[in-house]
Amino acid sequence: MKIDDYNFAGKKAIVRVDFNVPLDENGHVTDDTRIRGALPTLKAILEKGGSLIIMSHMGKPKGKVNPKMSLLQIKDVVAKALGRDVKFAPDCADASEMAAALKPGEVLLLENLRFHPEEEGKPVGIEKTDPGYDAAKKEMKELQKAFAKKLASYADVYVNDAFGTAHRKHASTAVIADYFKPEDKMLGYLMEKEVHAVDKILSDIKRPFTAIMGGSKVSTKIGIIENLMDKVDNLILCGGMTYTFAKAQGGNVGNSICELDKLDLARDIMKKAKEKGVNLVLGTDCVAADAFSNDAHTQICSVMDIPEGWEGLDAGPETRKQFANVIKDAKTILWNGPAGVFEFDNFTAGSRAIAEAIVEATNKGAFSLVGGGDSVACVNKFGLANDVSYVSTGGGALLEAIEGKVLPGIAAIKGDK
Repeated sequence: MKIDDYNFAGKKAIVRVDFNVPLDENGHVTDDTRIRGALPTLKAILEKGGSLIIMSHMGKPKGKVNPKMSLLQIKDVVAKALGRDVKFAPDCADASEMAAALKPGEVLLLENLRFHPEEEGKPVGIEKTDPGYDAAKKEMKELQKAFAKKLASYADVYVNDAFGTAHRKHASTAVIADYFKPEDKMLGYLMEKEVHAVDKILSDIKRPFTAIMGGSKVSTKIGIIENLMDKVDNLILCGGMTYTFAKAQGGNVGNSICELDKLDLARDIMKKAKEKGVNLVLGTDCVAADAFSNDAHTQICSVMDIPEGWEGLDAGPETRKQFANVIKDAKTILWNGPAGVFEFDNFTAGSRAIAEAIVEATNKGAFSLVGGGDSVACVNKFGLANDVSYVSTGGGALLEAIEGKVLPGIAAIKGDK
């Protein structure tokens, strides 16, 4: 079922959104991107005559009430975005009366789902190594089902529009779907867009396909790298993992971040790329600094010869040109992970070069998907988010989808669990 085909008139819709937005020390929202992202779905339900029950998590309260993670802090922001009053249920597990009283066009925001340990379904106060862990886990799974059933009882229809949590089999993202008929559960517009964007990257590929993987560690990206190896024409590896690859080839990387226990893995990736005919692009020079600081002294070094006491914090000028030349010719582009410590203004050049090359390719007709928190932060910082094809809201969910894993939040709707 799709939102456009469903008759919401007179019905209550419980919608899982990802309103895990950043707050300042006074509890004010500093970035409302996720709230704005859910608006098309929320407004469509209201315009079709339905009432809204909005549920989300915020932070990691670990099953305990924490006022600093209360969704009450965002109630007024949500109300302003929707252009109407929003009621608030101070306990998401005790909102039956408030939900039942909702009239068409009215909105109820539930308190943080993760104030209840049943949402995540993990046993509390017991370690995996403890003798009673399996029994506690089994008991918690039953409690999770009861919690999901309670949430489901508030509404006639369930909509999941929280791609950022689609990789979690939590009560509100997957288990709840069991308590709705197939015709009464669906993906929201944001989820549909995310699924479509991932499909274009994995299935509807226009070549050449270039993937840019950044970040600090090879180990956290190995699953994605291996899955992409059978799909891409060009694979650019940048950021901190540059120095693990340089070390694996006998280079001196100074104080640069380097996974010494992953040198064989790096050599294996290089070997596989060669065997599969993938053009593996690694940095050749870097901007090295004598301290991990925006104000550090810098010099341009070969990634194979970084002096002791210095560390690579950004891609060098030759590397930027090399990356840009590969990216500009691409027809399908995936970017996950920066080329340097872009949080420091003096070390943004590598990431900016990648972003600008992606924009140039997009303007020439390429499909470009930017995903993962740091990459999204990069395009936002450079003011280029509107100049790429799609910016994904889901970090972990996007990465697991690219790895080829089934996302429970999507499987629960589509019935292919």
